[in-house]
Amino acid sequence: MITKTKATSYPKDKIKILLLENISDAAVEEMKDAGYTNIKKLSGAIGEKELMNEIKGVHLLGIRSKTQITSKVLAKADKLLAIGCYCIGINQVDIDAATHRGVVVFNAPFSNTRSVAELVIGSSIMLMRRIPDKNRAAHEGIWQKEAKGSFEMRGKTMAIVGYGNIGSQVSVLAESLGMDVIYYDLEPKLPHGNAKQVRSLRELLRKADIVTLHVPSDPGTHNLMNEQSLSYMKKGTILINYSRGDVVDLDALKTALKSGMISGAAIDVFPVEPEKNGEKFHSVLQNLSNVILTPHIGGSTEEAQLNIGLDVTSKLLSLLEKGSTNGSHTVPALSLPLQAKTHRILHIHNNIPGVLGEINSKLSSHGINILGQYLKTNDKIGYVVLDIDTRLSNEALALLKNVKGTIKTRILY
Repeated sequence: MITKTKATSYPKDKIKILLLENISDAAVEEMKDAGYTNIKKLSGAIGEKELMNEIKGVHLLGIRSKTQITSKVLAKADKLLAIGCYCIGINQVDIDAATHRGVVVFNAPFSNTRSVAELVIGSSIMLMRRIPDKNRAAHEGIWQKEAKGSFEMRGKTMAIVGYGNIGSQVSVLAESLGMDVIYYDLEPKLPHGNAKQVRSLRELLRKADIVTLHVPSDPGTHNLMNEQSLSYMKKGTILINYSRGDVVDLDALKTALKSGMISGAAIDVFPVEPEKNGEKFHSVLQNLSNVILTPHIGGSTEEAQLNIGLDVTSKLLSLLEKGSTNGSHTVPALSLPLQAKTHRILHIHNNIPGVLGEINSKLSSHGINILGQYLKTNDKIGYVVLDIDTRLSNEALALLKNVKGTIKTRILY
C-alpha cells in the first residue's frame, strides 16, 4: 500500500492515466487507493498513429514491452509527466526525446528476475533430457522410452553471458543443482557462490554445456551469437536466449541445430514479434528437433506481474506526490523528504551554465525565501526542487517559468 502524502495542488481526479498492454490490476488498485481514479486501461499495445491521438491530455502513461514511444508520440504528449515501463527494459522508449521534453521514465529492472531465472533452469532440464522430442512423439502416439542423449544437470557447466540481476540468479539456482558455473561480463562482477568469471566469450563458449544469454540489446550485442561464435562451442552444447531478440543470428543457429553441433535451444525472444496475442508468428526455428520456442514469457508469471505493477506504480506516485525521481532514466534521480508548511515547485531545465544562479537571483530579488532546495543534473538536463513560503509560491512559479533553459515547471503541492 502506498503511504498517503499531502494533497497535490492539481486535483487527483484530473490526473489522466493511460495504461496499455493489460498492466496488472494491482497497479490500478494502488492508483485508486492513492486517489487517482481517471484511469483508462487497454488490453493490448497500440500503434504510433493511434497512440498519437490517445496520448493527448495524458499525465501518466503505463506500457510494457510492445508499445513504441517515438519522438512523434512524445510531440503529441502535451501534458505527459512520466512513462512507467512495466517491464525490465526501456528500449521501446525514445529516451533522448523523452529527456528533451522532461518526461520521467521509470521501469522495473528487478521485479521479474526470479521468474526468468527459474524458466532458464526449467528449460535447461527439459533440453538436457530431450523432453521436446519425447513430448512430440508421445502426442503422435509413439513410445520413445530411451536414455540415449539424455543427461543430468549435475556436474555440467552452466555458462552465463551477462552476470547482472538475472544472470546471477541463474548462477545461484544452477549451483544448487550441482552444476559448475562460469560467466562472462564486460565488467568485473563479484561471483555468487563458487561461480568463476572468465576473461573472454570464446573461453566461456568452449567450456560450456549450456549457454544462457542475459545481455541488453545494443550495437555490441547484435548477433552476438553468430556462425563464428557458435562454432566455438563443443558438440552437443545447448543455447538459451531469454534476453533480447537480436542477440542471436537465428539462421546460423538453425544451421548449427540441423548439423547437430548444437543439441538443443530455448528461445523466448525474437527479432520480430507479433504485437497482440493470436497474431500469426513465424520463426526459422519452428519444427526443429529439441527446440523450445516461447512467446516472450520469461517474466510472465503472476508473481512477477504483481511485483512489477507495485514497483513502477510506487515510483509514479512518488513522482506525483513528492517530486521524487528515484529510478528515472531521463530526469536526474532525486529522493526528497516532505517539508511542512511549504509549497513545492519542480523545475526541469536544459543543463546549461547559470540556471541555478538565475533561479536564486530571481527569487531573492523579489524577496522570496527558499526554505529547501535540491538539485541534480545529468549531461542533458537539470532537475531542481524548491520548497517555498506558501504565501509566495505563485509568484515564484511565474518567475521560474522565465528562467533560461526552462523545459517545464509546476507547483506540486
